[in-house]
Amino acid sequence: MYKIENLTLIEGNFSDVEAGDILISIFSSKINFFNIKNWSSQEQFGKDDEIAQKKIPELKNEIEKLQKILSEAKAKNKRILISSQINISLFDN
Repeated sequence: MYKIENLTLIEGNFSDVEAGDILISIFSSKINFFNIKNWSSQEQFGKDDEIAQKKIPELKNEIEKLQKILSEAKAKNKRILISSQINISLFDN
């Protein structure tokens, strides 16, 4: 195992609209990545990418959960605290 690097992706408190804009953008970007990966697999190999097919519905489910949180924050006039770290480590194949 190599040195682990920690990167801060999001740190702060946000309105429900700001939090939605930030987080839905991230989830949508990941969904787009897997859609492109799946399309590429279909073009190259004539079949779906199994990982993409699994991840896309999982990510859409996460967006649904997020929307419930955002709705609750709006209804209760609350702000949303978000803290997101990315941990990166290198390893041998």
